[in-house]
Amino acid sequence: MSTQKQIIDALEDIIRDVPKKSYDYFVAETPRRSGNARRSTRLSTNTIKADYAYAHRLDTGWSKQAPDGMVDPTIAYMEKLISDNVRKF
Repeated sequence: MSTQKQIIDALEDIIRDVPKKSYDYFVAETPRRSGNARRSTRLSTNTIKADYAYAHRLDTGWSKQAPDGMVDPTIAYMEKLISDNVRKF
């Protein structure tokens, strides 16, 4: 197998894995009181959807369980995930 083909395959793996892993991370970062926020968070194609009325409040540090919200930590996680995978080359 050529090096170019290996690189393309690896990049396709990254593209396929990052949304799912990021979704899992986002849900884990989501505060849990009743569980509604975590249950109402969905992955649609490559978009994480927090489909509940108080999502913005949680993301702006309203909960002591997630003082940094969920979006910023998830973005940092995604950047590290991509960087670590690309660094393998």
